[in-house]
Amino acid sequence: MRGFPLRKRLLAVFLAALPALLAPSLVAQQRTEADFVIRNFQFRNGETLPELKIHYVTLGVPQRDTGGHVSNAVLLLHGTGGSLNGFLSERYSVLFQPGQPLDSSRYFIIIPDGMGHGRSSKPSDGLRTRFPHYDYDDMVEAQYRLVTAGLRVDRLKLVSGISMGGMQAWLWAEEHPEMLDNLFPLVCMPVAIGGLNRLWRDLAIYLITSDPDYQNGNSTSEHGLNQAIAMFELVIDAASLVRANAPDRDVADTLFNIWMGEAGKNRDAADLVYALDASRNYNPEPNLERIRARVIAVNAEDDFINNTDVGTMETLMKRVKRGRFVLLPETAGAHGHSSGGDPSLWKQYLAELMR
Repeated sequence: MRGFPLRKRLLAVFLAALPALLAPSLVAQQRTEADFVIRNFQFRNGETLPELKIHYVTLGVPQRDTGGHVSNAVLLLHGTGGSLNGFLSERYSVLFQPGQPLDSSRYFIIIPDGMGHGRSSKPSDGLRTRFPHYDYDDMVEAQYRLVTAGLRVDRLKLVSGISMGGMQAWLWAEEHPEMLDNLFPLVCMPVAIGGLNRLWRDLAIYLITSDPDYQNGNSTSEHGLNQAIAMFELVIDAASLVRANAPDRDVADTLFNIWMGEAGKNRDAADLVYALDASRNYNPEPNLERIRARVIAVNAEDDFINNTDVGTMETLMKRVKRGRFVLLPETAGAHGHSSGGDPSLWKQYLAELMR
């Protein structure tokens, strides 16, 4: 390059390096959205579905080791009544940014809509109450098929989930211990659901199904659905946050009226009944010793829905070979069950796990 003007030489060097400089941001923006169809899916109760569709999004690109196996896959699982869109929200997706614990230029992130949720197969697609009565084990099996048969991934760097997704993460670690490196369940416990957590589910199902317009799931009436979702909205946050959101009588009454009139919009009563009932036989407690992954389980001190018995949780974690339990105190900003969707409260523990 002798005789080449300095400015042009510098420009040439910059242009040559440009692809490498842009690579991380381009990878971080790489997103795929698709459906994976499972033929003749058999549920644990013996029911079958000719085609089960699992909708999903992936972020980033898979990296392979010398044996050709994907080595950077992460699986994220949403909560009851939610969808994969929760992970793409502004609050959560900060974790996918450069330098963050789930930097999508480093990891291949798999985010499915759970069976019965989002754009995956669900009762409201047409079968209504003739849709098979799935449970969490069925949901995990469908996720496993997506990951292994659909995306050709046989090892997961991390499985993490919020609430229902966290419970399914516990099941993943027991049913496929050879596949998981790390487990990060949020606002849940590895025991059968009882107490307040079971009672609010029973009440929500009753509020929906006792609505005269429910018609055994064949109606699109929103009355009972509005009641159930309003009840859920009331208990998902800590009392301190509810007080802040409704500081006086008029604001509280207005908020209540909004819930009663709009909570059920764009939701389906049968879908929610099925989703709530899917937890009926959840209980990973007998098989905790099977877990090989490193585990950090995070709960919130002021969680009304998943009211954590610290002594019980600490006893359970002793059975997990590489397990650790973290309880977020209210003084640290925890705000009930919804703390599970707030990375600012727990991302330091996720970062620790991913190191």
